[in-house]
Amino acid sequence: MTKKYDLIVVGGGASGMIAAGRAGERGLSVLLIEKNKQLGCKLLITGNGRCNILNAIQDEHMLLEKYGNSKQFLYSLFSKFGEKDAFDFFNLHGLPLVVENYNRVFPKSQSAVDVVDFLADYMRRGNVEVRTGCAVSGVQINNGSIESISCKDEVLTATDYIFATGGTSHPETGSTGDGYKWLKQLEHTVANPTPSLVPLAVKEQWAKELSGVSLEDMKITFFVDGEKEFKLNGRLLFTHFGISGPLILNSSSKVSKLLPTGIITAQIDMFPKTDIGNLERQIISIFDVNKNKTLKNIVSDLVPAGMSKGMLILLSEYMDMETKVHSVTKDNRKKLANLFKTLPITITGLMGLDRAIVADGGLPLTEVDMKTMRSKKINNLFVTGDLLNINRPSGGFSLQLCWSTGYVAGSCAGKKD
Repeated sequence: MTKKYDLIVVGGGASGMIAAGRAGERGLSVLLIEKNKQLGCKLLITGNGRCNILNAIQDEHMLLEKYGNSKQFLYSLFSKFGEKDAFDFFNLHGLPLVVENYNRVFPKSQSAVDVVDFLADYMRRGNVEVRTGCAVSGVQINNGSIESISCKDEVLTATDYIFATGGTSHPETGSTGDGYKWLKQLEHTVANPTPSLVPLAVKEQWAKELSGVSLEDMKITFFVDGEKEFKLNGRLLFTHFGISGPLILNSSSKVSKLLPTGIITAQIDMFPKTDIGNLERQIISIFDVNKNKTLKNIVSDLVPAGMSKGMLILLSEYMDMETKVHSVTKDNRKKLANLFKTLPITITGLMGLDRAIVADGGLPLTEVDMKTMRSKKINNLFVTGDLLNINRPSGGFSLQLCWSTGYVAGSCAGKKD
């Protein structure tokens, strides 16, 4: 006779694992199924393998402002399991955390592997049965409820189900939009996914030559046809195709809306905390101790670490880099300072879903009871994580949603509606 579980969780990512662990902790018989051969594939690559596990903004109103128009739906959810609850959940139960710049929180070990291991252990303690390499091939409905799901040649049944399959960003990790397909089959509305937090492609070769260089505190200002639109500060990462990092990811949604309106350019300020006058004086000071060197040989002293290769290419367009430092004119000295404050770059487009950290789209929050994460259309279905259509910036806010929605779903599954 086929075993009937109290709960089947489909998806072994962040929200699925915490949901399954929480339900198991409550004494439910739980099966988690994951189509990949290992758990937490996308979790393992977050934060470049360090895992930006959440954001430590403790003021709930300030935190919810980060979720834009979705904030009105999130108050009850975060009151049940918010930032402090998530921080304590990890920090007090065996995964010490550290807070870094911009309130970003990471495991103290700086390892995403440790986060996956922690969640796997949480599930083991709740006696959760885990099956990997098990792709759902069908969902069967009867009288407004899920009756069973098919996995390979097996039919699996439960009282309740949680869909935690993720969205469509980084499809190589298994996030291929399967959950969207099932939700549509269940007569839910699903907004088509588009890249949200996504790197930008640029034209300039000097920027591409800096691939892998990361600058911690930069300012970038965006323009449309020469007219200033907006600016942001944060960490910037150069890539072989353009620019990325939290500063760029958090700009990409606005840039995507501007792209059809004109030519998008940007200016990068490498010294946002130094005004132009003080920067000129810093340059003069460096020139004074390097008078007999050529300009090209002191570029590394003038710019942040790692930037000299790209700056040599850019500066060569404006001046002769073979010039001896003592022969650099006052005008060229000023030109250097201005360039360092306004590095010119041309945005040619957004990268695709394969590069996106987060994709917009998914289930509207109006079709979910956000106090429980239960579907308003299918009475024994709960939906979590990236399947929900919630805008959010980079910096730990996506994983916070996974912890909150997953934990609340795992707390409410098995209870009567």
